[in-house]
Amino acid sequence: MPFPHFWLLLLWIVVGAYFRFADLGTLPPWTDESATVVFSLGNSFYDVPLNEFISLSTLMKPLQLNASAGITDVVNLLRNESTHPPLYFVLTHLWLKLFPAVDGLVSIEAARSLSALFGAMAIPAMFYLTKFAFSSLSVAQIAAAIMAISPFGIFLATQARHYTLVILLIIASLACFISAFRLVNRHLTIPLGLVLVWITINCLGVATHYFFVLTLASIAIAFIPLFWQHWRQDTTLLLKPQWQRIYLVAIGSLMGCLVWLPSLIADRHSSPTDWIYASNAASRWLEPIGRFLLWLMSTVILLPSSLYDFPLTIIIVAGIITLIFWVWHLPPLIHGLKLQGQDTDNREAITPLLHYLIAAIAIFGFCTYILGLDLTLAGRFQFVYFPVVIVLIAAALGYFWEQGNSLSANKPRLKQYSWFNLKNYYGKKIVIVMLSIGFLGGIIANLNLGYLQNHRPDLAINKIVEGTKTHVAIATTYRHHGQTGRMIGLAWGLQNFPNTKSSQFFLTKEDSSAILAEKLTSLERPLDLWLVNFRGEMALETQNCFPDADYQDMVGQYKYKLYRCQ
Repeated sequence: MPFPHFWLLLLWIVVGAYFRFADLGTLPPWTDESATVVFSLGNSFYDVPLNEFISLSTLMKPLQLNASAGITDVVNLLRNESTHPPLYFVLTHLWLKLFPAVDGLVSIEAARSLSALFGAMAIPAMFYLTKFAFSSLSVAQIAAAIMAISPFGIFLATQARHYTLVILLIIASLACFISAFRLVNRHLTIPLGLVLVWITINCLGVATHYFFVLTLASIAIAFIPLFWQHWRQDTTLLLKPQWQRIYLVAIGSLMGCLVWLPSLIADRHSSPTDWIYASNAASRWLEPIGRFLLWLMSTVILLPSSLYDFPLTIIIVAGIITLIFWVWHLPPLIHGLKLQGQDTDNREAITPLLHYLIAAIAIFGFCTYILGLDLTLAGRFQFVYFPVVIVLIAAALGYFWEQGNSLSANKPRLKQYSWFNLKNYYGKKIVIVMLSIGFLGGIIANLNLGYLQNHRPDLAINKIVEGTKTHVAIATTYRHHGQTGRMIGLAWGLQNFPNTKSSQFFLTKEDSSAILAEKLTSLERPLDLWLVNFRGEMALETQNCFPDADYQDMVGQYKYKLYRCQ
């Protein structure tokens, strides 16, 4: 690689790393991050007592470093208490051993840094995938730049979860996929080494996140047109060595999936995954489409749109500008991709990637509308097609960049693909505009000012600190370890404030409100009792506790109600 391209790639890595590592320890852990840390340490949520008031330190005990826990403990905990495969958690277990405790607790910045590291590694990985697919350093640099500043990529990389690792594995699997597609299309035998590497990558992907199965399904569907084409040419082609190697990859990957089948069946009706089935997409069919488009657009553009930080007017304006941006840029992007596909080698990369993207979208739609598994509810699940979108956008932009001002000769031809005049977007201008808007989106994502948000315990913490006048008790309804994780997020922040450092917590089962009322009599008065995400009604007036009308609302996905107990 020429030195100018080496330094340019290094620049994208530095920019992307800054967006991913900056202020990693600022926000308290949200629910899923608490689960990552607790399980990776080899600790259990079941150690947190229920139906009794506990101190902040007792609630935070699962976040203490556990020197006696090993990899086997992590795997067993995940099998008994979680809904995820173990690879990322085992890596996090080993990673956290490199960092000292902070006030006796694990460093949340250290826990997030592993995901940020994988996120930064995705930048050169995207560069080499795109260079391999299109044999163009310019296209590869654009792909690396988009990955570096992608708001969606930054959002995933700044949380202690497994999504950036599975994205790396998807990128690796896509490289194998493109290589295999080319070889089969040219009637050449796939090397056995590539087969073994591809199977290994796919097995690791499923061991990282069960939704990697959607990647495998998308790849399988993407091969169907080529399979059909060879079937029509000569059915004996499907028995040739090149197709035999594809069947071998399919069987090996299937074996890697079947290992986890018992866990997948057990997780189908587990409490932590119930929310995915609760959207009723069949009757509210427009909502999943809207969410899908939001996640898709955030690959490149994210304007100020946080409901927690901006009034509705600004969010509406940001949405209108975003739509205008895509309406304006989508036609030249589509046309650039078509022109890029005029080259035979490029077409052998664009065709399978487009088939993969279409298959992934179809699978998401099938799961959402037919199976009732709404995969659009959470932006983080969109990692399945995220790298492909970046590669295709980079391919389209790369054509304009490489042709430069010579596109002026094609002006009449370009105009037929759009209802507006594209003259302002000939050559490198469209690339500069797209990357500039993307850079702004990266800043917004890094500052948590966009709609890419998880639970925000910091906002609930600010409200509790603001409203607290005396001793603090916080009660919530317990269904599974997700509620414990949410309370840990609150405790993480409250320990930093003098008036809430001695807070007490109460996790009660849904049918145990009477126990809370009984235990409340033993607490020192006066008392500020916060009911957070509490299900059911409490007759607390008999306890001389009266609601404060100024503190009954919802913030950061925490519903709260304050009672002043005299």
